[in-house]
Order: sequence, then structure tokens, then C-alpha cells
Amino acid sequence: MANLIRIACLTLAVLSLPSVGFAQEADDEAAQLIHDRQVEVTEAQTNGYSRMGLGIGAGLVILGAGLGIGRIGGQAVEGMSRQPEVASSIQTGMIIAAALIEGAAFFALIVLGFIIS
Repeated sequence: MANLIRIACLTLAVLSLPSVGFAQEADDEAAQLIHDRQVEVTEAQTNGYSRMGLGIGAGLVILGAGLGIGRIGGQAVEGMSRQPEVASSIQTGMIIAAALIEGAAFFALIVLGFIIS
């Protein structure tokens, strides 16, 4: 009878050992899930910061282009009021300069878009 109890206890001990090993695997899986979630959060934060940088950069480009075109327009109108006989040539130069500034602004916005994506 003592041998039967001893065999039953050893059998229970041997059968309970794999559950401890499986519990460790579950902890490893949980740790991996936590790590994956932290990586996703970090990537989302980085993506958010890059989108914010794109917005700031685009705003600065548009601000600079707007200031440049405004200054060109103001100086052109001032020049036309001083010398009305050359108004057509001043207007042509103003339109060309404004188009170049707008082209540079669009190019900068496209470059910002490619940098972020």
C-alpha cells in the first residue's frame, strides 16, 4: 500500500511539472504581447510627431510664400503709382516673380510630403 501511495504521489508530481513550464511560456507570450503593444504605441507617437512636423513645415512654407508674394505685390503697386507709363512691364515682372514663388512653395510642400511618407 505504501508503494501505491508513493507511485501516486510521484505520478502527480511528474504530471504537475509541465504545467509550471507552460505557465512560463504564457508569461513569455504575455511579455511579447506587452512588448509588441509598446512598439505599436511608440510607432504611433513617432507617426504623430512626423505628421505634426509636416503641418508645421507646410505652414512655414505657405507663410513664407505669402509674405513674399505680398511684398512683391506691394512694391509693384508702389512702382506703378510712381511711374504709370511702365505699369505693364512692372506687372509682367510681378506676375513672373509671384509664379516662381508659388512654384517654389508647391515644390517645398511636395518634398515635405515625400519626407514624411
